[in-house]
Amino acid sequence: MQTVPVIKDLVLLGGGHSHIAVLKSFGMRPIPGVRLTLISRDIETAYSGMLPGLIAGHYSFDQAHIDLVPLARFAGARFFHDEVTDIDLEARTVSLANRPPVAYDVLSVNTGSTPATHEVGGADDHVVPVKPINRFLGHWESLLERVEGYGGGRRANMADDDGVRVGVVGGGTGGVELCLAVHHALTTQPNPPEALALELLTADEEILQEHPKSVVRRFRRILAERGIEVHTGTRVTRVRPNTLVDADGREFRFHEILWVTQAGAPHWLSSSGIQIDGQGFMLVNDHLQSPSHGSVFGAGDVVAMANNPRPKAGVFAVRQGRPLTENLRRYLLKRPLIRYRPQRRFLKLVSTGDRYAVASRGPWSAEGRWVWRWKDWIDSRFMEKFQVLPDMEPGDETPEVPAPLRDPAIDDDTGDPMRCGGCGAKVSADVLAAALADIRTASRDDVVVGLDAPDDAAMVAVPPDRLSVLSVDGFRPMIDDPWLFGRITANHCLGDVYAMGAEPQAAMTMATLPVWPEDKLVDELRQMLLGALHVFDREGVALVGGHTGEGAELTLGFTVTGLIESDRALRKSALRPGDVLVLTKPVGTGTLLAADMRGKVRGQWLQGAIESMLVSCRNAGETLGKHGAHACTDITGFGLAGHLLEMLGDGSLGALIDLDALPLLPGALETVETGILSTLQPKNERFAAQVAATDENRKRAEFALLFDPQTAGGLLAGVPRESVRDCVTELKTQGYSYTAVIGEIVDADGWERRVRLTTA
Repeated sequence: MQTVPVIKDLVLLGGGHSHIAVLKSFGMRPIPGVRLTLISRDIETAYSGMLPGLIAGHYSFDQAHIDLVPLARFAGARFFHDEVTDIDLEARTVSLANRPPVAYDVLSVNTGSTPATHEVGGADDHVVPVKPINRFLGHWESLLERVEGYGGGRRANMADDDGVRVGVVGGGTGGVELCLAVHHALTTQPNPPEALALELLTADEEILQEHPKSVVRRFRRILAERGIEVHTGTRVTRVRPNTLVDADGREFRFHEILWVTQAGAPHWLSSSGIQIDGQGFMLVNDHLQSPSHGSVFGAGDVVAMANNPRPKAGVFAVRQGRPLTENLRRYLLKRPLIRYRPQRRFLKLVSTGDRYAVASRGPWSAEGRWVWRWKDWIDSRFMEKFQVLPDMEPGDETPEVPAPLRDPAIDDDTGDPMRCGGCGAKVSADVLAAALADIRTASRDDVVVGLDAPDDAAMVAVPPDRLSVLSVDGFRPMIDDPWLFGRITANHCLGDVYAMGAEPQAAMTMATLPVWPEDKLVDELRQMLLGALHVFDREGVALVGGHTGEGAELTLGFTVTGLIESDRALRKSALRPGDVLVLTKPVGTGTLLAADMRGKVRGQWLQGAIESMLVSCRNAGETLGKHGAHACTDITGFGLAGHLLEMLGDGSLGALIDLDALPLLPGALETVETGILSTLQPKNERFAAQVAATDENRKRAEFALLFDPQTAGGLLAGVPRESVRDCVTELKTQGYSYTAVIGEIVDADGWERRVRLTTA
């Protein structure tokens, strides 16, 4: 629950090395009234210092990555999984690829750089860029699979070559480290290629030009010892399939081409109007602040320091984290900013692929396995700060908003202990009008009066040969993203209609909003409604009206009406003996959302739960009806066991459930096994008295998940046995990949318990 109003929005673009430091700091010492939002195209952010070790096989994926979801939760930040497409500096909004714009008061950019492949003809289509790192890792796994098929020219149209040829373009630190890491990975894998040719190409006259000559000599020797050929003064001007062409017209043929040249700036920077340098990178002053727009800060590879130019290296992004954090705090609190001056000499540790490394500082250099152990210790200690987060206990007192953030008008609104109830607690007409300004709902002929011509009430026509189906549901946010929350809530509320086999017709909203500044309320309500409309428009549902009011916490719900022919309605209590139970979605959203609230969920697990909650039940309901389902319900708050018992009713039916067949969301077993359960779980477990199970099965995490409350869960239906095979096949074809047969309905005369568990 938000204990203080949101007064300022600090938006962090990108989950780079500097921003993870900002998040950790704000988690340890938040500013009341300041809301953080992290926008990142990646859920896990790779640490560049460990990338060569990851490629070489010395580190696992988890060791070399920081999961941004628990880190954002620790920081009290909203996490939006999306990619930036533009910045509107006048409106102070960030445009994203897959959702409405996000408003900011203060913006910080740490998105990293992009591959500069567009500068060379054909490179976009025929090379594998190393940046962004997380995308490269997917390419790397595919490359390893392809390498197994090479030899004798297979798959690469290179019949004159009997081995595997790999070219690396770029002679800086990144190119040399990657080249050596690739060599180690390919020569030490279980089935190494019979012949491996690795070549390094650089336009520079020498490799590692940013290093002292002693380091260059060391790596020249190491590359030669590994049989890696180096081509200096070789500027690639064109790329064809499996072929690099340099400025002199020479051709270099490879099975695989890795691109590690100097990366470029994101294209959206140049179109935003913010001040940039000659290469298109965002210019910042000694405060890491844009000279042209004081509310915008930046760090890492995406920026260029106007007074202290430095190479694009991870060491600078790491060191910029602390001054960036301090200046963001100072700017928000209207205090003087501090100056950041990057060091001119710093320790460089460059790995050679095989748990061996070279160290240098200024003219000094050294090499050995001890250097690699030193580097590993430094990198591992850095990662531990962001992978092992302290448990933060909530304070007993409501935090006080700092004086520089206070506004008399806001304080009058939020601090009034005698705020009115009843109609006096309605959200103001100005807020409502502003939030609805961008709302364009689906058009339906049966909507007589709706949002396009508001009246005292909406009017929707009901055909004489149809029944009207009505349902209402809603809740407080289960995630911090208002747009996703709106989508999930709308999808959840449509589930009851689809479970009855009906066509949804219209929806009305009921929203409770906290007492925040007006612009924040407008944006929050707009984001939620646009998220809901994203679903309603797809499903052909008209949003025809609603009600908003003030409350202690945010809530959102919808009343949904639908239509169905009376003889086609699916009732939950019409099961028959012999019916096979089909479940269309996995279970586990309750425990995963509870783990997220505690900062204990992996980002990929949470993403899987969100994707499941966003899957519509429309096609599932139609398919189940098409294959003769006798009864159906959607699995929501009471959990699978609670809803199944509702279907069984008080009659003579029982259910045999195969616990091993239960489809589960990734991570659900792990979170339950660590004791993380939804707060509704204990109440749902009262249904356990009606479930017959062995002591062994009751101890299993799968048993607990029978009572896990679901949000926007799947449909559970009783399907005739002769139809179930075709029904399940069609459901999976339509995208319900977790669809499973979990049991059957039987006569239960004499049963003391209505559900019995079986296992394979």
